[in-house]
Amino acid sequence: MATPKVPAADHTLRILSLLAASRGPLPATMIAAQLGIPRSTVYHLLSTLQEHDFVMHLPEEKRYGLGLAAVALSSAYERQEPLARIGRPLIAALVDRVRMSGHLAVPHGRDVLYVIEERAPGAPPLITDVDVRLPMHLTASGRAVLAALPKAQARALFPDQRAFVHRHESGDGIDRYSRLRAVLDETVTRGFALERGSVTSGLTSVGVPVLDHRGWPVAAIAVTFPDERVPEDRLPELAAEVRGAAEVLSTRIYGRRTAK
Repeated sequence: MATPKVPAADHTLRILSLLAASRGPLPATMIAAQLGIPRSTVYHLLSTLQEHDFVMHLPEEKRYGLGLAAVALSSAYERQEPLARIGRPLIAALVDRVRMSGHLAVPHGRDVLYVIEERAPGAPPLITDVDVRLPMHLTASGRAVLAALPKAQARALFPDQRAFVHRHESGDGIDRYSRLRAVLDETVTRGFALERGSVTSGLTSVGVPVLDHRGWPVAAIAVTFPDERVPEDRLPELAAEVRGAAEVLSTRIYGRRTAK
């Protein structure tokens, strides 16, 4: 490999690439060893990246992971190509099958950003339009993404109570991480994310993550419907439809194999 003309820039990009390719946060010593960069240089670069929110430090674990600024860059790409282009016909087909409004959203810091919104005929009006951002912990899409993240990564996104916002009093009362963790654990056990009235009173949403080739959540697909539309025992059947669309989208973009 040719000697880089700007070693600091080369080291920085290699660190970010390694963190992006890893399943979870890494210790600085491991980053230095894997990349062959002096440990002192790695610590200096990580400190600078942390100041600009491209890296987050998890002090309890003495590890570093991607920060909100890096997530925002990823989301900017995802909402342009290829997710939106490939996902639009899949969301339209899903809406035709289930006769409910469907959406595709990508993580954007502690929010989700809606990149596709397909309204079902006669469906109630929604606020989840294209380019609308909503708090991740309140939406089915956001909960689907958070539940698929390593617990340390999800915890780092919500360091204190100031990270939690609410739309109205009838939400799920998630005002601290312990309550969010309970919702996410239920999501993992259930196999899909569920939101009832946290965004809009009287409406329920079911969401499933879109995973990349490493199993990392890069987006989520959800459908929204009036509370009384689907009985509790029919929710898994509806979630299976949403999951099928998410798996097809993941396969078409990242070459993942759907489960058999």
